[in-house]
Amino acid sequence: RTLAAWGRPVAALPAAARGPDALLHGWTLEGWPSGKVEPAAEADAARLLAGADVVVDGVLGTGARGEAREPQARFIRAINAAGRAVVALDIPSGTDATTGDVPGDAVRAAVTIAFGWPKRGTLFQPARALAGRLVAVEIGFPPAGAEPSPFAARLITPCWASAHLPRRAADAHKGSTGQLLLVAGRAGMAGAAAMSGAAAVAARGALRAGLGLLRIVSVPANREILQTLVPEAIFVDRTQRDELQAAIQTSDAVAIGPGLGLDAEAARLLEDVFDASDGRPLLLDADAITLAGQGGLTGIGAQRPILLTPHPGELERISRRSRAEIVSRRLEAATEVAREIQATVLLKGLPSVVVDPDAHALINTVGSSDLATGGMGDVLTGVAGAMLAQGVTPAEAAALALYYSGRAADVAGRGRALSPLDVVECLAGAFAEEGPGPNPTGLPFVVFDQEAPR
Repeated sequence: RTLAAWGRPVAALPAAARGPDALLHGWTLEGWPSGKVEPAAEADAARLLAGADVVVDGVLGTGARGEAREPQARFIRAINAAGRAVVALDIPSGTDATTGDVPGDAVRAAVTIAFGWPKRGTLFQPARALAGRLVAVEIGFPPAGAEPSPFAARLITPCWASAHLPRRAADAHKGSTGQLLLVAGRAGMAGAAAMSGAAAVAARGALRAGLGLLRIVSVPANREILQTLVPEAIFVDRTQRDELQAAIQTSDAVAIGPGLGLDAEAARLLEDVFDASDGRPLLLDADAITLAGQGGLTGIGAQRPILLTPHPGELERISRRSRAEIVSRRLEAATEVAREIQATVLLKGLPSVVVDPDAHALINTVGSSDLATGGMGDVLTGVAGAMLAQGVTPAEAAALALYYSGRAADVAGRGRALSPLDVVECLAGAFAEEGPGPNPTGLPFVVFDQEAPR
């Protein structure tokens, strides 16, 4: 009716068993002059869809569950077969608004218009791949409640990132802008540290994230190559316990894990870091997650701020869920672990999710399969560690690292040729953006900047 009022030629296909009569007598068109909107029968569907410039998908709504049934499934198949531009209302029909499951036929949309705020299912695969660009429009919903719920999460948007990014004081110096201790690399790992992205890439990511001072803890065999690749950093010999403890005491946060190893010596090093860090924020990544999990992680974050950054395989090793369950229920899996260990969990993937010990969740809106390359997690570790050292909470540090690393990947524009060092080099461009910017093509796939989505 609104499109017709704007002068658009509109045909309406009711995807229900009652047919076109329902359009005139059961919908909002009753009383409109004849000919304003053409109510059509299912027999006309293929012809009308093929001739349309735009198809508006309102076949199924947010309350639909399970596989689409007939006759709605036939209309969904007809929409996809027509190959026209599709705008879906709230969700692409056939997708689950809560879980993102696609149990049967589902519409492939170019744009999904979400009323009030995005529906959680459209943020998760496989529904995410069918939603196209997701645009939320304000329609006057009340704010989401303060308490977390199975349906509540915040989105990491451009405005959220800009608002939470730590700012430098006018009189800032290297001692006041964050000092990070990065524990990475083991004997025989010099090549991996340099080329695959462990210590060197994590270090470069940290320095590009506004860090004041970086110390790298590694084995003596890695000193030359790390000081060559990251000359700005101070090298700390991990075999010298007194030197390590002194470095920890003068750092604002510690990140440990990339290339660390899983042997007894690495386990002792992790224990030394825990003992000496004395309540400082701690980021556990890669091997450090596996090592810490061997001793049990229950309540590990009760006495200090801790951030874990696992991929699904690493989360499987420290949780009671299978990898398949973790991938299909990312938010639930991360929430379960965060509550149990009383620490913040950044579960990597598409989308990555961040959950704090109180089950408050943040869902990432940037990133693509271009990031599916070894070493990208090390960039994330470096940026998140730098944010921790600059005084933000573990959840904010994780979310800021996700957003700015993802935006740097977009800025790089390398597609499948993207490398971790491309992301590092483009972090400056990502940080230079304030809010969403003037160019909508540079936005994440979610165009949404309200304060309280759910």
